[in-house]
Amino acid sequence: MQQALVTADIEQPWAALGLKPDEYQRIREILGRRPTSSELAMYSVMWSEHCSYKSSKVHLRQFGEKTTDAMREKLMVGIGENAGVVDIGDGWAVTFKVESHNHPSYVEPYQGAATGVGGIVRDIMSMGARPIAILDPLRFGAIDHPDTRRVLPGIVAGVGGYGNCLGLPNIGGEVVFDPCYQGNPLVNALCVGSMRHEDIHLANATGAGNLVILFGAKTGGDGIGGVSVLASETFESTGPSKRPAVQVGDPFAEKVLIECCLDLFAAKVVEGIQDLGGAGLSCATSELASNGDGGMHVWLDRVPLRDITLSPEEILMSESQERMMAVVRPDQLDAFMAITDRWAVEATVVGEVTTTGRLVIEWRGETVVDVPPRTVAHDGPVYDRPMQRPATLDALQADAPTSDRLARPTTGEQLRATLLQLAGSPNLCSRAWVTDQYDRYVMGNTALSMPDDAGVVRVDETTGRGVAISTDCNSRFAALDPYAGAQLALAEAYRNVATAGATPLAVTDCLNFGSPEDPGVMWQFAQAVTGIADGCLQLGVPVTGGNVSLYNQTGTTAIYPTPVVGVLGVMDDVTRRTPSGWREAGQVVYLVGTTRDELGGSSWADVVHGHLGGLPPRVDLEAERVLAEILVACSRDGMVDAAHDLSDGGLATALAESCLRYGVGVRVWLDELCERDGIDPFLALFSESTARVIASVPRSEEVRFTDVCTARGVAHLRIGVVDEAAEPALDVQGLFTLPLAELRATHDATLPAAFA
Repeated sequence: MQQALVTADIEQPWAALGLKPDEYQRIREILGRRPTSSELAMYSVMWSEHCSYKSSKVHLRQFGEKTTDAMREKLMVGIGENAGVVDIGDGWAVTFKVESHNHPSYVEPYQGAATGVGGIVRDIMSMGARPIAILDPLRFGAIDHPDTRRVLPGIVAGVGGYGNCLGLPNIGGEVVFDPCYQGNPLVNALCVGSMRHEDIHLANATGAGNLVILFGAKTGGDGIGGVSVLASETFESTGPSKRPAVQVGDPFAEKVLIECCLDLFAAKVVEGIQDLGGAGLSCATSELASNGDGGMHVWLDRVPLRDITLSPEEILMSESQERMMAVVRPDQLDAFMAITDRWAVEATVVGEVTTTGRLVIEWRGETVVDVPPRTVAHDGPVYDRPMQRPATLDALQADAPTSDRLARPTTGEQLRATLLQLAGSPNLCSRAWVTDQYDRYVMGNTALSMPDDAGVVRVDETTGRGVAISTDCNSRFAALDPYAGAQLALAEAYRNVATAGATPLAVTDCLNFGSPEDPGVMWQFAQAVTGIADGCLQLGVPVTGGNVSLYNQTGTTAIYPTPVVGVLGVMDDVTRRTPSGWREAGQVVYLVGTTRDELGGSSWADVVHGHLGGLPPRVDLEAERVLAEILVACSRDGMVDAAHDLSDGGLATALAESCLRYGVGVRVWLDELCERDGIDPFLALFSESTARVIASVPRSEEVRFTDVCTARGVAHLRIGVVDEAAEPALDVQGLFTLPLAELRATHDATLPAAFA
């Protein structure tokens, strides 16, 4: 029956669903008629900014265009699938991806964050992998703002509650505070999973007559429109709203779903699979159909419901959690159902694959959807939006934090006080109040986690092969120069992975920006994408996929550009990983790299002076690549016992964190460093020049270590020795001594004081 396709031509609520006038007209042109209300619902969520990438596609193409054959060698599945997959050797593959759940987490902090974790875990599951770890880059407004106190505890509890219930270790991430995120906290979640090469699954519906099965939780009224709508517009200045649009998660149901999926994969009864995340059934059906033979027939009234009053449009738009869709051969149906029954997972045949080239959806005998699936899933609008370099940027960059503008500490006592001030500041203090709410060691494969530079998790229990992951972004750098800022995010994540002893292999990114309708924001976005693409090309690491989150803006106030970059590296044996803190007295401490007067966007300028201006530190990706080679070789061959990158807060912060990691002090001297690099003690301690690390080296390995650095032409200098004092301290000789007990008290107090 076709009754639903020929209703009266009354005005439709396309604007309320987020469609522009020309987009609505294009839908009518595609169909050659007025869309049904169900078709309008599908197009509206699938053509939303969050799902269609309509404002970012023209720029994201660079990631594919700037990938060489050498970069593709380890890339088994690239951009376009639910998550990228890379080969890590010995027949093992890993899949990883980072996504955002920003707007839902502002509206409903706990469930927004929890379902963000659940969604990225299902992306990893849908590739055929077992999820093995998660990371959570988080950003909030000012630490003392009442709304930060509203959202942060709920978001952290949501991340921890969902991940802990799944039994997945949370091994890294970030917690950043800045007033620019006051109305738009960022909740990015990364998941990594492992599989054998032969276990990779893709999202496609092929084979006419194959069955389409919806399994997992029932479909409810929560999350109607969900992230697809919330993430495609700015918030009003009046604050959070649209609470019913936020999904509600059930981590215990997802845990069962994970094990059920792995059994289905092992039994080889799945031809194609897709998770139901953003846009729900609208996305799963249209993407499976368009990626396969191009046709699918669905009986929507077979979908199990928690709320029988839901209309077809609401069922198609619902983003209820813990649901998957599989394509199964008819002769495998009984085996599929036997497995889902064993796990008590509800499974229903809701459709079949056809060769019609159409996605046809019936509801109670009426055809409510009859569309070419590619027009829904892939061929939506593409905008090349106007771009313009912000007029305020020149003045911002000219306002450099020079010594004549911002007073710098000169005495030992002033330097000591500055270090303490930074150690207790919101962005450099201990994150233990947050990370202690996460289980970091469940599953027993975690080799490193917070507060080390990167998380390391074992993949193969026989050989010890594993991966290291780090996420990074300094949005203050990106605000000063989005191209360089994005490359600095890439460089820091790349360096952190290498510091742990892993060879950087691949990249995922979560690009968080303001409204694409603002030419200044689009210029920032284009610059950042180009920066990452150029940087990955130079470093030889491909972008495997990621996420774009736009409209992170309240009224006319956008967040700083925040291109979060995740880098994954591989190591042959995780027992050789390098922690960030030293443990053995008598080892010598080396600074590798060169220090310059680079304080633009620095933690010192921010914390001490509340200043943002100048240019960020210079990017030197070739230096980063060579430094990574040194770090990996030294870790593998036992030449370093600890290593810590130099980034936020410079050398002073790195020394403090390396001391606090295991409660072991250090004696440091700066005279030779200052003379070599032409700097003063203040710059030696607080400059944020890049491509630098500190490393503790056993005396028996010192000659080999220095030979490696010399052979590669990398500056290196012995600046200290790990101390064995009864009362451990950070002792900068000739300037100040800071007992670790005092340093730890300051470092640990900030977050509990604000949120406990």
